[in-house]
Amino acid sequence: MAFLCGPEGNKFLFSNENKLVEVWWPSSVESIIKKSNNKSVTAESAKVRQLLPPFLRAHAVKNYIADMDSELRQHLEDYWTGRDQVEVCPFVAKYTFALAVKLLLGVRDATELEKLAVPFVEAAGGIIAVPINIPGTRFNRGVKASKRIREVINGIIAQRRKDLADGTADPSQNLLSHMIVEVDKRNQDTSNAPTTDGDMSSDLLGLLIGGYDTINTTVVFIMMMLVDYPDVYREQTEIAKAKPSGELLNWDDLRKMKYSWNVACEVLRMRPPTVGAFRVAKTDFTFGGFTIPKGWKLHYLPHYTQRNHEFFPHPEKFDPSRFEGAGPAPYTFVPFGGGARMCPGNEYARAEILVFMYNIVTRYNWERLIPDEKVVIDPLPRPVHGLPIKLIPHKTEA
Repeated sequence: MAFLCGPEGNKFLFSNENKLVEVWWPSSVESIIKKSNNKSVTAESAKVRQLLPPFLRAHAVKNYIADMDSELRQHLEDYWTGRDQVEVCPFVAKYTFALAVKLLLGVRDATELEKLAVPFVEAAGGIIAVPINIPGTRFNRGVKASKRIREVINGIIAQRRKDLADGTADPSQNLLSHMIVEVDKRNQDTSNAPTTDGDMSSDLLGLLIGGYDTINTTVVFIMMMLVDYPDVYREQTEIAKAKPSGELLNWDDLRKMKYSWNVACEVLRMRPPTVGAFRVAKTDFTFGGFTIPKGWKLHYLPHYTQRNHEFFPHPEKFDPSRFEGAGPAPYTFVPFGGGARMCPGNEYARAEILVFMYNIVTRYNWERLIPDEKVVIDPLPRPVHGLPIKLIPHKTEA
């Protein structure tokens, strides 16, 4: 495997997608996101990406803001209100997963959510584990968990297809309904291998996992680092004061959160929520004086540029001002990838992160109960004890 490092390497990979290189996934991904008839996850991913823009681009995400806000308010009421101490990691995981399942799949039934949530964490952990499929390994648990999830989603797909047929569901209401309609149309072309309901359930599982770690990791480390940055509180308080009491957030509110997004970007820089991405050479090519043979696997690492003093002076210092004005040099800050394979959910992630920041900082101050809590890389960064905090609710004005 060849590692392409630095902004030049990032630019090369992003600019040559489907020319010199194409997406490739390790065997662990192929096993967790399993397809029918030995179809390749890599080959099928392009079809899935074609279905995403109507639901994940900015114009669509605008319609999710109020739901994101409402869902988070309810979660805070259910799990934080009245408590002096909470553990951030499991709360964030529960919220982000429930929100994604509701918005993208249209599943709101608590029982169905629980059926998906219980095995989901193990499936997400198995996808980047060493692919040793023996009982007790993380990979083995992930494979078993993914099978259970696909069975649940298959049942949801079957019911949704019935709802679409009798008119009780709208094809444009969420990604799952849209996917069913488009796949059924595509399957009428008998020259192509049909996409089964099992394939769709695997695609949806892959999408859920793809966004899960990005948002979770970023929000957790925002909570860890925000203690020292009162400017976020000032910005969010100004937005809150300008809104009628109880009114939900909207797209215009998020556009005002410029400093808050700079803070989020600095967290993304210091704690990249991804191990990078994989490609495979479609043909022989030369880069940096080295010949890369056809078939070689390639990998880029966001950490290499984002923690490099050449591109970010004093990289260990948390400094949101790096993102003011023009921001970092091109191809040095790549938490969402770039080029044709730019993460299709980057606007969704941005919105969810900002909604979370608004609700947290306008409701609470907090203190870390373990000030020097260690961070482990497993393979993504996480606080080893789940980030326990002491909550200090803001005093309401009389």
